[in-house]
Amino acid sequence: MDSRLFEPMLKYVTRAQVMAYRATDGRVGGTFRGEQPVCLLTTQGRKSGKLRTKALIYLPHGDSVVLVASKGGSETHPLWYRNLVAEPKVLVRTGAHLRVMRARTADKQEREELWPRLVDLYAEYAWYQSWTDREIPVVICDPV
Repeated sequence: MDSRLFEPMLKYVTRAQVMAYRATDGRVGGTFRGEQPVCLLTTQGRKSGKLRTKALIYLPHGDSVVLVASKGGSETHPLWYRNLVAEPKVLVRTGAHLRVMRARTADKQEREELWPRLVDLYAEYAWYQSWTDREIPVVICDPV
């Protein structure tokens, strides 16, 4: 499929998922394929200042939430990742629970510990990493 057609469709599907998730406290849209848990991540746009929300697979890790900035193995980081690097204060919603958190890129040791667990959660992450020369960032959102 032509990526010029796919990207607008993906944006529409993402918006619909975010709306359904919010309306149902995650009962609709709270999992991917009925298996992987999904959270809503809200970042502040680094250029616009507007709040942007994405539905993302996450790994619970104690009181923290772990995300993967894969962008499907693209050569560039997703915009949400670039936004949280510029402003690490984020909102994370898991089900009905909304928390203010501070996002950071996992250091080398943390990534080595978390990456196998993330691949166990969603095997496609390993494929995505093989498709790109960039190291896909692992993001840890810690409670504020």
